Amino acid sequence: YIPPQVRKAQETLDDKKREELGRLKKMVNGLINRLSEPNLSSISGQMEELYMTNSRKDMNDTLTDILMNACVTAVAMPARLMMEHVLLVSILHHNVGIEVGAHFLEAVVKKFDELCKSDAEGKECENLLALIAHLYNFHVVHCLLIFDILKKLVSTFTEKEIELILFLLKNVGFSLRKDDALALKELITEAQRKASTAEKRFQDQTRVRFMLETMLALRNNDMRKIPGYDPEPVERLRKLQRALVHSSGSGKDTQLRVSLESLLSADQVGRWWIVGSSWSGAPMISDTKSQTQQKVHVGKVSSKIMELARKLRMNTDIRRSIFCVLMTSEDFMDAFEKLLK
Repeated sequence: YIPPQVRKAQETLDDKKREELGRLKKMVNGLINRLSEPNLSSISGQMEELYMTNSRKDMNDTLTDILMNACVTAVAMPARLMMEHVLLVSILHHNVGIEVGAHFLEAVVKKFDELCKSDAEGKECENLLALIAHLYNFHVVHCLLIFDILKKLVSTFTEKEIELILFLLKNVGFSLRKDDALALKELITEAQRKASTAEKRFQDQTRVRFMLETMLALRNNDMRKIPGYDPEPVERLRKLQRALVHSSGSGKDTQLRVSLESLLSADQVGRWWIVGSSWSGAPMISDTKSQTQQKVHVGKVSSKIMELARKLRMNTDIRRSIFCVLMTSEDFMDAFEKLLK
C-alpha cells in the first residue's frame, strides 16, 4: 500500500523528470540541428557543459535517440553530414568519457543487426554501417568489430550483403589494411571461396566480380582501382578532432576493443568494456563450482606460518597460499615461479 501523499509526491516527481528530459531533448536537438564543421568546436563545448550539468545516463539516452533519428533514415545520408555527427560523438567520447561512445555504438550495432535480419527495402542498413565505419575512422571503436561485421556479411553472402561489404570496404578498407593486414587477407580468401561456390545462385555476376576486384585492389594497396575513393574529407576531420580533443588520449588507447558478439549479448553478459559498469547476474560465475575448484596447493609450510596467516585473517585458501608464498620465498624470482604455480 502506498499512502496518497507519497503517491502524489511520486507523480509530481515523474512529471518534473519528464519536463526536465523534454527541456534537455530540445537543447540537444537544437545543437545537433546547427552542427557543421565550422561550429563543431563551440557545439562540442556546449555538449560537454550539458554532460557536466545533467546525469550521464539522461544525456547518453537523449544524444543517442536524436542522432539515430537524424542519421538512420530510409534514404542514403550525405557522407559529410554523417561524418560530422560521428565526429561529435568521438570528441565527447574522448573528452567526457568512453561510456558516451560505448552507449551510441551499442545502440547502432543492435539496430543494424535487427535490420539485417529483416528484409528492409530502405537505406537504413547502409546508414548504420556508415555510422559504424566512421566510429572506427575517428578512433572510437577497434578494427576487431569491423572484421566481425565483414565476416558475418561474407558468411551470409547474398546480393544485399555484397552491397554492404563493398560499402564498408570503400569507407574503411585501407585503414583495415594498415591495422591488421593478415585478417584482411584471410577475409579476402574467404570471400573468394564463397564467390566461387555461390556463382550459380546469382543472376548478375558483375557485383560479385566488382567486389572481388575491390578486395584485390585493397590487398595490393592500389587506391586508383576503387572508384570514388577519397580519403581527404576523413583526414581533414581527423585533424580537427586532434585540435578539439583536450587530453593526449585522442589516439587508439581509448578505442573500444569489443566484438560484435559481446555487443549483441551485452544485456545477458554485461558491458565489460565500460569501466565501472556495475552488473549483477554474471552467468559465467557459478559460486559453488568456483569454490570447489579453487583449492590451491603450495607445498608444505610450517605450522608457524599457518598460525601467522590465521592471525592476519587470511580466511580463504587462495589468500593463505599467496601469503605463504610471499613469506617463504627465497627471492622475487622464486616468489614469481611459485605464484604462477
